[in-house]
Amino acid sequence: MSDAAPTLDPSTDVVTLTRQLVDIESVSFGEQRIADLVEAALAGRDHLQLERFGNTIVARTDLGHDERVILAGHLDTVPLNDNLPCRDDGEYLHGLGTSDMKGGDAVIIKLAVELTHPNRDLTYVLYDAEEVAAVHNGLGKLAAERPDLLEADFAILMESSRAEVEAGCQGTIRVEIRTVGERAHTARAWTGSNAIHAAAPILATLDTYRPRRPVIDGLEYHEGLNAVAITGGVAGNVVPDECVVTINYRFAPDRTEEEALDHLREVFPGHELTVTDSSPGALPGLDRPAAREFLSAVGMPVSPKFGWTDVARFSALGVPAVNYGPGDAEYAHKKDEKVLKSRIVACEQALRAWLTTDPPAGAGEEETR
Repeated sequence: MSDAAPTLDPSTDVVTLTRQLVDIESVSFGEQRIADLVEAALAGRDHLQLERFGNTIVARTDLGHDERVILAGHLDTVPLNDNLPCRDDGEYLHGLGTSDMKGGDAVIIKLAVELTHPNRDLTYVLYDAEEVAAVHNGLGKLAAERPDLLEADFAILMESSRAEVEAGCQGTIRVEIRTVGERAHTARAWTGSNAIHAAAPILATLDTYRPRRPVIDGLEYHEGLNAVAITGGVAGNVVPDECVVTINYRFAPDRTEEEALDHLREVFPGHELTVTDSSPGALPGLDRPAAREFLSAVGMPVSPKFGWTDVARFSALGVPAVNYGPGDAEYAHKKDEKVLKSRIVACEQALRAWLTTDPPAGAGEEETR
């Protein structure tokens, strides 16, 4: 990395702005410098109300529109892997954060500065600590401390989606199932009880399980139930008295966390389940007027999001959300992380057109039912 002071110039084109953001190192818990520069880039704009919470920046318009949309992205990255500074090969930008998700952040900053009279009120959120434990997540802290700043009709999280729309997200729950036995010498195994063998019915259940594929808002979500770890054993000549099978259930967003756990109890009757991790899913909300108009404007096919993202935080607040960003999740966190420059431009142009074209008559009003 160069010792030269980093710069952030929102008047430049969105690809150059992406490159500037990438060259500002911002590994999780080290976002102060990038947050300072983003705040400076957005400060002093007559059309924006600016607030800062730690290393999370919130900028809002207040133009009296009937509808409000949130554009959000995280500023942090995973640790360096000899992949800074940014490199441009003509087609791609290469470097830490290019895909996840500084290309999306550049779009947000560019639009925040230049859309002085959007057709909807806008809230721009650039937050810290997404790549680490949820307790540190800047968006999560903002939702807990200032949920009023996240009130909106629709939200777009600019996570990596290859400039396509991925709606909602799956929930995830991880549980442990413990089987017990009695230790014995393996030469006299019949005097004990093998806890690992006792786990065989659990694995057989998983092997024959057929996951649901519910259709929500016209999108088919595909659930998954899998053993992700198994631990047990004492020594090479000892019958084990304990075995733990760790199971991950990826559930469609029409189920709550409680319903997901109840389902696991039905699948594994007679076993005690210990929950070690749980996060809710997010309904796509594609029936909302803002969502319909957004999809029409970008003209892209919509896919369900397989995996969990921060759209779930918006859903918990009653705000339908989609993932829409230039990055490609296939390249996220890799040493050769990269993003197509054309996708950064495409995202900016699509959002700019949607947010500056006069919305159809009646936009923002719920349909009569």
